[in-house]
Amino acid sequence: MRIAFMGTPDFAVAALDALVGAGHEVAAVYTQPPRPANRGRLTPSPVHRRAEELGLPVRTPETLKGEEEKAAFVALDLDCAVVAAYGLLLPRAILEAPRHGCLNIHASLLPRWRGAAPIQRAILAGDAETGVAIMQMEKGLDTGPVRLEGRIPIGRETAGELTDALAALGARLMLDVLADLPGHPAVPQPDQGVSYAHKIDKGEARIDWSVPAMDIDRLVRAMQPSPGAWFESGGQRVKLIAAGPAEGAGPPGQFIGNDLVAAGSGAIRLLTVQPEGKGRMPAADWLRGRRLQPGDPV
Repeated sequence: MRIAFMGTPDFAVAALDALVGAGHEVAAVYTQPPRPANRGRLTPSPVHRRAEELGLPVRTPETLKGEEEKAAFVALDLDCAVVAAYGLLLPRAILEAPRHGCLNIHASLLPRWRGAAPIQRAILAGDAETGVAIMQMEKGLDTGPVRLEGRIPIGRETAGELTDALAALGARLMLDVLADLPGHPAVPQPDQGVSYAHKIDKGEARIDWSVPAMDIDRLVRAMQPSPGAWFESGGQRVKLIAAGPAEGAGPPGQFIGNDLVAAGSGAIRLLTVQPEGKGRMPAADWLRGRRLQPGDPV
């Protein structure tokens, strides 16, 4: 098929590689424009970098709403557009231009977790499983009918680890759909079970020791690798990179020994931390440096 690929973060790279490896003709790759990073330098997206490595033409419009951009997209004469975490709204003219429309790789089991942060929200909610839906795109936010889905259980993965697993799954499912579109009819989403995965706010990453240990554990995993769950200790911000729920009791936020901090119920075992301005380190080393005694606030 003649395809346009539209994606931006690491999550989308696996699908781009899969399309090229399967022999599809990628007429153009659309991705977000380079953004400031690495001390303010403009940095191309992961999809941008990979597309250039593959020798594919890259387009980085700020918006697709202008008539010139719409005309350029229509002129590609596409069979299909494949979308994976692109980050721009697609106007109706874009959605309808390819002969088979636009197919989206969405990292949830729709209609649960429509929106921007489905992987993090699934972890935070304590969902037992998640997956990928190959959705025929329409004007609404992740409301289109689903052609194929795949499921995976959620264990102790971080958001980063789950992202990698779902990216690989989504790439495989997309190839299956493209290989046999009539065999994967678009099925409307049910009206029941709709939920929205709102974008993660950095303020959500601050640890509240008064909530149950299981909730803190989910927060740590959901915020890893970015933006990172954190707490204040000794006037400094400390990122909690890895942790786990444990038996223990005490006033919330109190150090209770054995690398444990009391939560609203149960305790959290600190495993890996990153103090402000320093690299990652074993939590036991950091705690020794802080010279905390059981009963001290962390």
